[in-house]
Amino acid sequence: MNTSQMLITIGALLLLGLVILRVNNGFLNTDSVLLDSKLGVLATSVATSIMEEANSKAFDQNTDTVSVSSLTQLSSVLGPESGETYPHFNDFDDFNGYHRVDTTMPAAKFIIDCKVEYVLPANPDSAVGTRTWHKKLTVEVSSPSLIGQDDKPDTLRMSTIYSYWYFR
Repeated sequence: MNTSQMLITIGALLLLGLVILRVNNGFLNTDSVLLDSKLGVLATSVATSIMEEANSKAFDQNTDTVSVSSLTQLSSVLGPESGETYPHFNDFDDFNGYHRVDTTMPAAKFIIDCKVEYVLPANPDSAVGTRTWHKKLTVEVSSPSLIGQDDKPDTLRMSTIYSYWYFR
């Protein structure tokens, strides 16, 4: 082999090495995005499950067996009544202050926090201090494994509004 053939061979090996490194880097980035997507879907499923479970309950502790027709008949306290613990909640606002660390999934540990507030239909993003016919449940799901764009743990926040309707 002469010198020019040796240089071409070295150049080809160099190019092959660069291509292999670039492909491996692409695989690593794809795996990272895939894992983040999987954890995002799992966090969304956890939050949705909590919201669906809460929506299946009565609007208020005073409406679980009878209907009410006045706001003064609704409970002024949001949260579980004395002696109530999850999974034996009987009304929507029992989820206020609910906190759980879910370690049942092999992919990650999820931290679940819930808050229930009275809201007005005109401004459902702001809580009000008085009783209304509408309650908003906000579920936050976070995980040390769920990393945001700034490489800090990310939190998924989802909300639902539950309204009381009484038909005579």
